[in-house]
Order: sequence, then structure tokens, then C-alpha cells
Amino acid sequence: MIDTFTQLPLTVPLFLDWLDPEFLINSLGNWALWGVAFIIFAECGLFSILPGDSLLFTVGMFVALGSISFGTLASGWVLAITCLVLTAAAILGNISGYWIGVLIGPPIFKPRTGFWGKVFNPRYVDMTHEFFEKYGNRALILARFVPFVRTFVTLIAGIGRMSFSRFISFSAIGGILWATGVTVLGFFLGTIPIIHENIELALVLIVAISLVPMVVEYLLAKRRNAAARNAKEAGGTSPE
Repeated sequence: MIDTFTQLPLTVPLFLDWLDPEFLINSLGNWALWGVAFIIFAECGLFSILPGDSLLFTVGMFVALGSISFGTLASGWVLAITCLVLTAAAILGNISGYWIGVLIGPPIFKPRTGFWGKVFNPRYVDMTHEFFEKYGNRALILARFVPFVRTFVTLIAGIGRMSFSRFISFSAIGGILWATGVTVLGFFLGTIPIIHENIELALVLIVAISLVPMVVEYLLAKRRNAAARNAKEAGGTSPE
């Protein structure tokens, strides 16, 4: 149980309060860790658009500042427990999203005529399955760090009937790297005065940095495709 919780100043306009991690954590009071865990679960498994990256970073910062604590436990132990809880929430959320995709996929993407038949064409499921067969491992890990993408990637994996053993293996790796990594980052960087005093800017930078892996992967894929086209035109074989 969280024994102490220090209220920090809020600067975000009222209509954006629900996107402000400080507001969310402050509002949860002594239930902050468990509330954040549910939010992480919802973002990863219930398709809610919420500030996951910034929440994890802010929680880590609050642990370092002593705003989130468990009795007399040292901050290192509090951080370890926090990372364990948030990582479990992220992985369980992904499992939930996957099985929702498995369940809703067949009825939504069944063959039909008219407008909805074009929107929910079964061909899209086949395309999704092919995408994960080709990029699935990397996609599940990289998607964790991209806002909005991580919200729906597990649903798509379920709809595309990706192997669950394969899905949970790489989803767990992504969950550990994301939930633990960003929280630990907040723990060590959040106490730096320039970051603590400019938390809004720091959170924006975190979101921007989280997009880097996907941009890099996109550029590498583009480069591979260009090399494959050049090889084909030259009469050679396409690179693996």
C-alpha cells in the first residue's frame, strides 16, 4: 500500500487533465500505483488512448522523490515492486487484447456485401497475418514504444491469428523493455532539477524519442525494399 503521496503542481488546462500524468497520479492518491497499473492494462488491452509513456516516466520520478512509497522500504525496493506490477499489467493487457481480437475477428470480418463488406474485408485478416509472419517479432517489440500503435497491435495480432506462443514470447519482451525501461528512466532522470522543473517538456521529448525505433525500422525496411528492386532489375536474387 502507498503510505505517502505528495501533491505536485498541475499546469495542464482542465479539459486536458485526463492526459496529464501528474493529474492522474495525484487524483489516484494512495491507490496511485494500482490505478496506473490499470491504465497501462487498459491502454495495452482495452484499446484506450492514454498517456502510457509519460505515466511510466512520472511514476518512476515519483518513486525517486519519495512521493510513492511502501512504508519504510528503500526506494530501490519500491522501484522493483513498481516495475514488476506495471510490467505485469502491460503483459496481461496484451494478452487481453489478443484474445479480444481472436473473438471479434471472425464475426466482424465474415464475408458480406455492401459498404461494411468493403470496410471489414476478410482479405485484411490475411494481409495482417502475412504482415506478422514477416515482421511479427520486431513489430510486437517496437510497437510498445509507439503511442497509439501499441494500443491496437495486439488486437491485430489476434485478428490475424498470430501464434499465441510466438505472440506472448515477444509481447513479454516488449512489455519488460517498455514498462520497466521507461519507469527506471523516470526514476534516474526525474530527480534532475532541469527535468523535474520542466516535466511537460520532458514528457513531450519521451514521446518523440519513443517514435525513433519505428522510424528506424521504417527506413531500414524501405532500404531493403529498394535493394530488392535493384537486385530484381539487375537480374539477381532478392536479399533475405
